[in-house]
Amino acid sequence: MYRNIHRYPLLPLHHIIVTKSNVKSKSRSLSRFAIRNLQKVRIFMQFSYETKRLNLMILSADNAPLIQHFYQKNAAFLEPFEPARPENFYTIAFHRSNLSCEYRAFLRLTHIRFWLFRKDVPEEPIGSICFSNIMHGAFKKCIIGYKLGEEFCHYGYMQEAISFLIPIVMKELDLHRVEAYVQPDNMPSIRLLEKLHFVEEGYLQKYAEIHGNWTDHLLFSYLRADSLPRF
Repeated sequence: MYRNIHRYPLLPLHHIIVTKSNVKSKSRSLSRFAIRNLQKVRIFMQFSYETKRLNLMILSADNAPLIQHFYQKNAAFLEPFEPARPENFYTIAFHRSNLSCEYRAFLRLTHIRFWLFRKDVPEEPIGSICFSNIMHGAFKKCIIGYKLGEEFCHYGYMQEAISFLIPIVMKELDLHRVEAYVQPDNMPSIRLLEKLHFVEEGYLQKYAEIHGNWTDHLLFSYLRADSLPRF
């Protein structure tokens, strides 16, 4: 399917399967640090997944033009909900560097971002889902963040993707808790979290700096024991 994207090749459809016995033969592209990290646990994480309508992909730096175009196209829609961006944010060079960092972070399982593509238009990203601040030990939790292009809102794409990914990420990384932070006036995001069985836990005053202003946020959580419907 993705062979049609000649200029911006996506990662191949394959698995990372890592155990102590096969880590060297299965993971030539992993750094020594990543191998040591992954040897501690059994991991089965894919670079890509499919839902009913979507392909969910981990992207490499080669896809920087696609991502730059996505952000440029949705700048006015997304900026009110995100921190101030560096001056070079809307350049291909910035996203090439950022995708490279995120790819390495995925191999270390410290930061995971899946990009969403519609199956009927597989060359155009419509949004992303990010699992960040991944913690183990006594906490076993992460923070979920997500964004969707303006023209693709209200079609259920994000609900479809998140409901698919959360059980996989929590199982494979052995997480107990997923947290989400949302501005109180972002009602579409709040309704999405409620549909996904996230529970509101608290009100955080001046929690994050958004475009130079310290803004309040609501804290939502999803626990592994909860029942999350799959699509």
